[in-house]
Amino acid sequence: MKILADKILSQSAYSHDIDTPLDEVDIADWLFNLPEAEYQRCCPPDHIAAGATFTDDGRRMSINVEMIGTGLVVQHYVADEATPSYCRMNSISDVFTPLGERTQVNVIWELIAEAIDGNRTRYTNRVTCHPTDMFMDFIAKHGQTFEQAAAARQAAGGDHNHRETPLFAESIARKARARAAIRAAAE
Repeated sequence: MKILADKILSQSAYSHDIDTPLDEVDIADWLFNLPEAEYQRCCPPDHIAAGATFTDDGRRMSINVEMIGTGLVVQHYVADEATPSYCRMNSISDVFTPLGERTQVNVIWELIAEAIDGNRTRYTNRVTCHPTDMFMDFIAKHGQTFEQAAAARQAAGGDHNHRETPLFAESIARKARARAAIRAAAE
């Protein structure tokens, strides 16, 4: 399968500010230790399941199952970079249509934390989706143009990202506060 990185199927980025200092935020720890129930709370009813594992060569991986628009998406996010303030996750995602047909897209998910003032952090959730040759064959088979597919994916993906971003940010903040409370109690 070939990723068509020169084509963008959809792209969105939303931000949400949290009352947590940047030095208390650890996105990588949050992402790879995220309980499934907490993942589900971060975009109901779209988020279905989540888990963490490793690739055969030892890279960290986040598995997410969610509905985006009418598609059931199984994402296999491999960490290109995973730090407390930035994670870049790369997935060849399986998309299942309401009729049970399957195709694949490439999704780049960036989770970004930036200090905005003393005790506040801005969380940005950026998602970029590229088609694969399998996806292009799939839409051609169904008589759809790339522009039509991109418009539909942009609408569904943008809506989903807009709803999950503040919930992800607040979840990251809760985890940071819980870690800080444990450290304070130990001192």
